[in-house]
Parts: sequence; structure tokens; C-alpha cells
Amino acid sequence: MMYSLLRKILFALAPETAHALTLNGLSLAERTGFSGLLAPRPHDPIEVMGLSFPNRVGLAAGLDKDGAYVDALGALGFGHIEVGTVTPRPQPGNPQPRLFRLPAAQALVNRMGFNNAGVEALVANVRRAQFARRGGILGINIGKNADTPIEKAAEDYLLCLEKVYADAHYVTINVSSPNTKNLRELQKDAALDALLAALKGVREKLADQHGRHVPILLKIAPDLGDGEIFAIADALRRHRMDGAIVANTTLSRAGVEGLPHAQETGGLSGAPEFRLATSVLGKLAAALKGELPLIGVGGILKGEDARAKIAAGASLVQVYTGLIYRGPRIVREVAEALRERSA
Repeated sequence: MMYSLLRKILFALAPETAHALTLNGLSLAERTGFSGLLAPRPHDPIEVMGLSFPNRVGLAAGLDKDGAYVDALGALGFGHIEVGTVTPRPQPGNPQPRLFRLPAAQALVNRMGFNNAGVEALVANVRRAQFARRGGILGINIGKNADTPIEKAAEDYLLCLEKVYADAHYVTINVSSPNTKNLRELQKDAALDALLAALKGVREKLADQHGRHVPILLKIAPDLGDGEIFAIADALRRHRMDGAIVANTTLSRAGVEGLPHAQETGGLSGAPEFRLATSVLGKLAAALKGELPLIGVGGILKGEDARAKIAAGASLVQVYTGLIYRGPRIVREVAEALRERSA
């Protein structure tokens, strides 16, 4: 009830203004010990990729691009938090407005364009955070700068991997945002092979240097055909990646036709994406035959949605748009639904 009232106020503001106010408010609550509105972390431990997750529910990348609010968001009860997408150099992203609400469909359209303060700023932020020291799992999502030519994209990913390796529990390779020109070409055949081979080589050197193996996951789009899904599964196996996150936002507008902002350029997230993202998740899980763990994301608005992701083959789930529409209670609701399923 409290969040329903707060949401009315926030939704009266421009989306990015509301976003900043919410994060600053959560940070203030966490720093001052005013935890009454926040939640203890649900306890339902699971081991995935050699990591001990306190529960199966994580925050998807995109909400905290610079890792500046890890502790504040961690206080909501997430078992893991993924920050980013971060790029080697700071960049402003696409011009505003670039984030749009579709309340009738419990959806968002965004074309943010990897706006972030750069990898050096993110690393400084996450080193100050206590979330990981308190048992939370921290993922760092990396990408390329918008002005880096696609043929040199690997250089950006490798630089970011080297910078974040020491401070990440896992690293996500984002090749699936629809808001950076030609980025999704990196999901395809030879381009993906070359990128994953380069990442594997550098990761082996970093593992020796730091004395630990940091899992690398690939975040893919939901807008893929069956052949593309099978090819990605094969590439993940061959290059000994540690898993995948399914899926990023979609270019489809199925389910939101005619709604205000539905035709804005960008990726659609939220309830209308659920079936598509879950279908791709299931197909990738079938292609991998249980060989690699998957994180299911896209359209989780309630506990039942999360259970469907697990049934489709996910080991963990992430929320983002659901948090915007449902508020902090979604974390405990999803965690409890998954705990009941595994009991």
C-alpha cells in the first residue's frame, strides 16, 4: 500500500527524475539506518557457478549503471546485484527523453545508450560498497563505447574485464542492447566466436594473476531465431563460458500496440516481454542440455513469473521493470515463491 501511494507521486515525474530521486532516497535510508521501509534478505541459499547466492533473486543491470547505490539496493533483499552496463570511457548516452513508461502494460521502453561515468568510476564505487562483504553477490555488466567501431569492440570488453575482474563475483558481457548501433551484430557467428575467444584468453591470464576464477556470462537478446540460439549455445560451450543471461529488452511491440510511447525507439521491458524472453530461455536451456547455468530475466512481475523462469531452465532470476511497478515487496515475493518451489 505504501509503495502504491509513492508510485503515484513518482509516476507524476519524468522517469529519469523519478529514478534519481528513488535511488537517492534509498541511499539515505540505508546510510541513516532507517531500514523500516527496507527488507531483510530472504534466506534460500543456492550455489551457481561456484558462487554461494543467498537467494535466487537478483537485480538486473541498468538500474545502477555506475555501482553507486549497491548497498542501498542490497538492503531491499536481493541475493545478487548486477551493476552497469559500464564502458571504458564515460559517455552521456542518447539524448533525453530516452525512458518511457507504459503503465497500462506494466512496461518500459528505453533507449538509454549505456550512459555511465566510465569503468574507473564504477570500480571506485563498488570498492566502497559493503554489499559483497555482507554476503551478497556482485555482478558487473560490461559493454563498448558508442564511438568504438564494431570491429574494435573486443578491445573495449577486454579493457573493462581487466579493470573489473578483481572486484566482481561474475562479469556479464552485454552484446544485446538494442540502443548501441550494431552492438547485436556481436551475437552472430564469427563476431561472437572472436569475442569469446579473446575474453577466454584474457580471463585465463587474469585468473592466474588474481588467484581466482571469475565466471563470465553472455547476455543475449530475446529477438533471436532458433538457429541463432543453437549457435550461441555452441559458442558458449566451445569457449568455456560460465553461463548466460536471458534476455535483454526486445524490439518487439507485441502486446503494447496503440499504447502511448509504444512506438518510441528502444527496447521494451516488463510484462509484455515475459513470454518471448521465457521462450528463448527455454530454447537455450534445451540446447545447452543443462551444461551451463542460466539467469532468467524479462517480464517478472510476480512470484509465478519467476517460477516459470526456473521451470524453463533458469537457476537464478533477475528483476528490473517489476521493481519499478511493484516496489521492494517484489523481492521477497519472488524469493518466497522460489523457496516454496524448491522445498
